[in-house]
Amino acid sequence: MELYQAKLLATSLAGHDKGKCYVVLRQDNDGYYLVDGTNKLLARPKKKNQKHVQLIKHLPEELTEPMENIREDADVRKILKLYDDTRNISG
Repeated sequence: MELYQAKLLATSLAGHDKGKCYVVLRQDNDGYYLVDGTNKLLARPKKKNQKHVQLIKHLPEELTEPMENIREDADVRKILKLYDDTRNISG
């Protein structure tokens, strides 16, 4: 099983998924490859233009370790749930 490492989360700014939160798997010159563990899986990430994404750079400490050890889509869902929970508590 492949091990993925992610360092950022991102929110979609445009498109039918506007406002949706994703884990950024990787980046290239054209955009970001995003996964949510439900509709966009690790095997087929969504490629999104850089100008249509807002990066979330300041993450809670409890997300650091899980984001470095993504093995399956369930891990991605857990990360997004943890982020949503911490955002609702602090915000």
